[in-house]
Amino acid sequence: MANSAKPMSRALQRREDVAGYLFMLPSLVFFVGFVIIPMFICILTSLTSSNMHDPGMFGSFVGLENFIKLWQDDVFKKGLLNTFIIVLVSVPTVCAFSLWVSSAIYKLHNVALSAFRCIFYLPVVTGSVAVTVVWRWMYDNYTGILNTALKSAGIIEQNINWLGSESTALACIIVILFTTSVGQPIVLYVSALGNVDQTLVEAAQVDGATDFQVFWKVKWPQMMPTTLYILVITTINSFQCFALIQLLTQGGPNHATDTVMYYIYYTAFKLTEQAGHFGYANAMGVMLAIFIGILSAIQFRLGREK
Repeated sequence: MANSAKPMSRALQRREDVAGYLFMLPSLVFFVGFVIIPMFICILTSLTSSNMHDPGMFGSFVGLENFIKLWQDDVFKKGLLNTFIIVLVSVPTVCAFSLWVSSAIYKLHNVALSAFRCIFYLPVVTGSVAVTVVWRWMYDNYTGILNTALKSAGIIEQNINWLGSESTALACIIVILFTTSVGQPIVLYVSALGNVDQTLVEAAQVDGATDFQVFWKVKWPQMMPTTLYILVITTINSFQCFALIQLLTQGGPNHATDTVMYYIYYTAFKLTEQAGHFGYANAMGVMLAIFIGILSAIQFRLGREK
């Protein structure tokens, strides 16, 4: 039977295109006004001596002076090292733990599965201030539950100043970041495991494949898009760690928990007596964006090769 559908007229196609763009317009205006334009302003001011005392938006043009100064700044280099430590520790552990938990719970009954997903996802939707208050109490040097539990178990004899010691402060921040980062990956991995082609799994089992071989050869390749997304998002979130630092340690003690994001804030809004702090802070932001872009590109490349 001949196809009775008529091709869409140009006028109707044009009206649909216009309607589509109108629906996109609010989001597009928001994206351009609050993402694209500030991004270009950040790049431009990173090449200037812009500061709070300038009458205009931009100060005098200094070229790459701010970027050269970065690599002579010991605090920036310490913050960059701490940032990379956070990324290198938190990203693999979050992905591995999320995959392990998801593999253990995705076959549970719907009620139990929903309960587990709710428990793990709760820190994600809880406000960062509320989470920080709870963890500050747990880490408290005198009345914290962590010191109390460890002393009761005989593991330690004296209270440990978890957030006030250079040897433990950064690890404490990473633990909090870990607990607030696993919720979304667990939900995504549970969904990805549920979408695995079961015919391939059954065929592999019939051929005598072990559980590990079934996972590595059949399930894991089908979960790579989800894994790539989790890796990129977790990496970006780890690079942008700020709220925990601001609310718990303010970069201390002795810059032990300084990150690039916190140092950007500190330079732009705390060092008001120093000329050029806006331009210098924006230079840090540009460098941070470059590092995030490079790592994301590497992750995409490795993901495609898999």
